[in-house]
Amino acid sequence: MLTVDFDRLRLEPGRRLLDMGCGGGRHAFAALKRGATVIALDHSEGELKEVRHTVAAMVDAGEVPTGTGWGAVNGDALRLPFDDGSFDAVVGSEVLEHIGDDEGAIAELARVLRPGGRMAVTVPTRWPERICWALDHNYHDTPGGHVRIYRQHELELKLERAGLLLRGSHHAHALHSPYWWIRCAGGVDRPDRLLARRYHDVLVWQLTRNPRWLAALDRALNPVMGKSLVVYTEKPAR
Repeated sequence: MLTVDFDRLRLEPGRRLLDMGCGGGRHAFAALKRGATVIALDHSEGELKEVRHTVAAMVDAGEVPTGTGWGAVNGDALRLPFDDGSFDAVVGSEVLEHIGDDEGAIAELARVLRPGGRMAVTVPTRWPERICWALDHNYHDTPGGHVRIYRQHELELKLERAGLLLRGSHHAHALHSPYWWIRCAGGVDRPDRLLARRYHDVLVWQLTRNPRWLAALDRALNPVMGKSLVVYTEKPAR
């Protein structure tokens, strides 16, 4: 289930996409299926190992268009190992809230984006995130955890300070918010609790089947309680 709308990034076959902080690789996989050339970057070599295995399986299964290029790179968001203007599109999904120097990371993403290219960043939406922080300090007070909660205008201002133009926003994954509230209410480190497991089963069902009524419910609730805020930007053409 994607957080970012690739159509709003104008992602077409052959375009070069950087998925910064790719994690499990869901955006990278979807972009490859569209025929984009994808670089998945993450600080965790363990995550990248799984990404490489999955992409190899996708290639074997014929799910990636012939000739589509890709790579998985271990790197630091504050020192991206790419030349200026290397990518037509950039995704930074659920990453900035983990980085102390988020403006430094945004500046690096803007640097590697070509003039006229588009970037999407996603962060946890403010009020659902505040509930999680209030219910269990272990949700954020842990190595590699969240270091800040964003207001939308604060994130947009940081993006504009990096020289980017705002190109719209939306919220996503409303049905994920109650899951994390349930997790945090009973202890975020206890995902095996019955209610958390049952709600997780619903999310898996949404991911694998996504019946129309459930997709409609998620869309209707997104503006109210979407777990993720997505902001789209564009780098000015020279």
